[in-house]
Amino acid sequence: MKKIITTLLLVIAVCGLVGCGEKTASEVKIDYGNSTLYSEEDMDEAIDQIKAEFNTWDGCELHSISYGSDDDSNSENIAWMNDLKDGESSEPFTQCILFKSDFHSPKKGGGAWEADEEYTDWQWWLARCDGGTWELMTWGY
Repeated sequence: MKKIITTLLLVIAVCGLVGCGEKTASEVKIDYGNSTLYSEEDMDEAIDQIKAEFNTWDGCELHSISYGSDDDSNSENIAWMNDLKDGESSEPFTQCILFKSDFHSPKKGGGAWEADEEYTDWQWWLARCDGGTWELMTWGY
């Protein structure tokens, strides 16, 4: 009986530790704002690209992602996205979208991160041809 209780307590402890750590995608706060240009489905496709990149940032914890505004999806920013393509021979982008995120850096820092810091309004720019697949073009302050 003692062995069963010990094993059960060990399983509970391990499950509790697994629950600590990075937030799951469902715990990240998403703010879709008010857009007449993009549906939530359009935004979710872009957000998936952001999350995929963010998941490569060891030790960082994503708190929120917020849509910029329809005003950011202007012709000047679309031209900028096309400039960032670096002369690739694909169709020119016709749409762009901006998201901002808040996240926490690793406790010990590392790479480009200050140790144990909260980063806010981190920008994520994506672009696509009408209705195509979003491409993550640039990110940062």
